[in-house]
Amino acid sequence: MKNIVLGVCGSIAAYKSAFLVRLLVKAGANVKVVMTTDAAHFITPLTLSTLSKNPVLVDYFKADTGEWNNHVELGLWADMMIIAPATANTLAKMANGLCDNLLSAVYLSAKCPVYFAPAMDLDMWLHPATRQNVSRLQSFGNVMISPGNGELASGLYGEGRMAEPEEIVTFLENESKKKLLLAGHKILVTAGPTYEAIDPVRFIGNHSSGKMGFAIADALALMGADVTLVAGPTAQISKQQSITRVDVTSAAQMLEACLSVYPGVTACIMSAAVADYTPANVASQKIKKQDDSFNIELKKTTDILKTLGEAKREGQILVGFALETNDEEMNAITKLQKKNLDFIVLNSLNDAGAGFAGDTNKITIIDRDLKKNTFDLKSKEAVALDICNKVAQLING
Repeated sequence: MKNIVLGVCGSIAAYKSAFLVRLLVKAGANVKVVMTTDAAHFITPLTLSTLSKNPVLVDYFKADTGEWNNHVELGLWADMMIIAPATANTLAKMANGLCDNLLSAVYLSAKCPVYFAPAMDLDMWLHPATRQNVSRLQSFGNVMISPGNGELASGLYGEGRMAEPEEIVTFLENESKKKLLLAGHKILVTAGPTYEAIDPVRFIGNHSSGKMGFAIADALALMGADVTLVAGPTAQISKQQSITRVDVTSAAQMLEACLSVYPGVTACIMSAAVADYTPANVASQKIKKQDDSFNIELKKTTDILKTLGEAKREGQILVGFALETNDEEMNAITKLQKKNLDFIVLNSLNDAGAGFAGDTNKITIIDRDLKKNTFDLKSKEAVALDICNKVAQLING
C-alpha cells in the first residue's frame, strides 16, 4: 500500500472510516480523504484529517481563497482508490458517469485500481437499480468489497452492512499480494546458528546472528511469498508479520522442522549456519571443572542441505550458502554439485564487511551452469533482494 485516496460518503457507516484510516496509515499507506458534503454530517473532516495526517477535501474549491482542489492531480497521485462507505447514491453516480461533487470527479480521473465497499439498507441493496449499478462498476474493472450481514440502521436484518475496517484492509492486502512476483508460492528459509548441547548449560555454537536469513525472509514476504522461517537461537525479529516462524535450537531440531515443511514449498533457501558436529553424549548434569583437560567426543550431524537436495522434486528450487576462508569458489562449486543445488551464495571471511553479525555482506551467486554473478558490498537487506530476485527469476522462468 502506498498512496491511497479514501472516498467517504453520507452513511451511518462513515464512523467506520476513522478506524479504516487508522489501519491504512498503520500499514504504511499515505491516505488522503475525499468526503461528500453529506458525509461530513456523520463524521467530521477534522477527525479524518487528524488520523490521516493530511487535509480532508470536500469541495471543488476553498470558498475563502478560491483555491482549486485539483481532482485530476489527485486521481493521478493515487496508487489505489477506496470508497467506503459507498452509498447507493454514489454508486449510481459512478456507474453513470455523473460528476456533481469532488469525490465523483476524482473517481472519473483515477487511473489506479478502484475498490468500493457498499453500505445501505437491505431493500436499497437488493433493488434492481443498485444491482445493475454494481454490475456495471464491476464491468469497468472496479472491485467490490462485499457488504456483510447484520442489523441495519433501519432495524432490518440482512445484507448491506459495510465490511469491517479490518476485513477491508485484509482484502486490499490480499489483492495487492496477488500482483507480486512470488504470490501463491510457499518458500522455506532457515536462519541463524544451531546450538549443540554439551550439558544443560553449555553448548557448541557459532557466531551467526541470523541477520541474513531474516532479511531474506522479509524480502520474500514483501514479494508476496508465503514464508516459513526456521530460526536457530537468535535475537532477530521479522519485520513482516505474515511470516510463520519456527524456533529451534539444535541441528536435529532444524532438520525435523525443515522436513515437515519442505515437501510443500516451491523453494528453500538454507542460510542457517548449521553445526557439522554435535556431542556424542550429552551430560544430564552440569559438568564440573576437575581435570586440566577435557575431551568431548563429537559425531556428525545429518547434513540438512544434502538431505533436502536428495528429496528435491522436479521444479523445486534449493539454495545453499557457502561461507569460506580459502579456495572459496572451488569449495562452493563442490558444495553446489554434491548437494543438488540450483544456486549457491558464496561469501568469504577474507572480504572486508562480509561474514557473521555485521550489517553488510558481499556475495557471489553461482548457478548450476557455473555462471557467476559477483555483487559489490551491500547492506544485508540489499543482498537479500538480490538473492530473492534470483529465486523469483527461476520460479517465473
